[in-house]
Amino acid sequence: MNKNIKLAVAGAVLALSASANAGIIIPAGDWTLDIGGNVNTFVTSTRSTGAAGLGGGIYGAYDANSTGAKTESNITTGLLPNYLSVSGSTRQNDLDVAFTISINPGSSTTRSGIQSANQENRQAFLTFGDKSWGTILIGKNIGIFAQDAILNDMTLLGVGRGAGGLAGNTTTTGRIGSGFMYADWKAQANYTTPNMGGFQATVGVSQAWNAWSISDAAAADTSATSYSSTSASSTGRGESTPAMDFKASYSFASGDVTGKVWTSATRQKVKTLTVYTTGSSAPVGAGADDSAYAADVGANVNVAGFGLTGYYYDGRGIGQTHQLLDGFAIDGKRRDSNGGYVQGTYVLPTKTKLGVAWGESNLDRANASDTIGDTKDELWTVGAYHPLTKHLNLVAEYNHATHEVRNASAAGDNGELKAKNVSLGAILFF
Repeated sequence: MNKNIKLAVAGAVLALSASANAGIIIPAGDWTLDIGGNVNTFVTSTRSTGAAGLGGGIYGAYDANSTGAKTESNITTGLLPNYLSVSGSTRQNDLDVAFTISINPGSSTTRSGIQSANQENRQAFLTFGDKSWGTILIGKNIGIFAQDAILNDMTLLGVGRGAGGLAGNTTTTGRIGSGFMYADWKAQANYTTPNMGGFQATVGVSQAWNAWSISDAAAADTSATSYSSTSASSTGRGESTPAMDFKASYSFASGDVTGKVWTSATRQKVKTLTVYTTGSSAPVGAGADDSAYAADVGANVNVAGFGLTGYYYDGRGIGQTHQLLDGFAIDGKRRDSNGGYVQGTYVLPTKTKLGVAWGESNLDRANASDTIGDTKDELWTVGAYHPLTKHLNLVAEYNHATHEVRNASAAGDNGELKAKNVSLGAILFF
């Protein structure tokens, strides 16, 4: 199984030692192929209460109907999508050379006769290096900033918050946006040092992303470098230089005590292209260039079946959930954001892992003219993860999410939504 799947599994279920095993190993001439992945499905029931329509956009799962409450039941993939990964490795000219390509289909459908079109291709990268001097990676892979936050989140094996709807998706959101930002999957080039007594660092560049907003505009062409809205004023901001990414970590083990501490950061210059008003194709202004950046710190400690994880991040112009989403106000001013989570777990003698976690993400209003208010998303999670077999795990989760908006310019945009989600399912690794 490729490196990042093993990291995800090991971080999410430390109790399940078999889960970090290699996948299906096939010798092929000079190469050794490794085929691995996972399949998962969950039955969910979500009860939402609050002001109808307050969530919107990625918070669609919170939207209540006109009576102020609704319940939805779905069968869907969890935070991890279904995963099929093919990796190959070889040793040539004193270099370790490897590649990984993956496909990630969803397993949720919503209409008869029409299969879901949701499909991701999260990995397509090559690496080369040597244990004496390190490794170079080129291609598409998990992002460096906030990588360890998601890999240590216990909802990685479950459903989590599930914002944006739990039907027809490739994946849910877990704790993303309610304790940490999404590391995502980025086109990148980076260098990782050798493991030096537990210390390791990675530095690199990744493809610059367009900054965009769904809180300033109900309809937007997010594939373009600028956009206009048919229902609200909006701003289009485009990429400039590639993002600079960095991560450093230290892993330790002493007797029954194991753990890891880490820090990571990202910074990208962002250029304002145009600002449009409702129903007009003519730009009315442009903002100055700016930068979006964020940094985090986290730690995980495990001893005698107990596990504790703590994490915190802080950013400017980076957004709250997806990087560079809603990071800038309509006038080009940066919005500040921060958040973190605390998670405790315990492995029973039956090897069932029980866990409880709390997390929060905040996005501050940029100024008095900002079209959105101060936003806070909070999530409590209680979960049980049981290894039924060497590779098959049963999962039960309860999540209580709160989405709160304060100090918005329009009184109707203020309020609070709550969503209680129960999910039961299974995830199999191979």
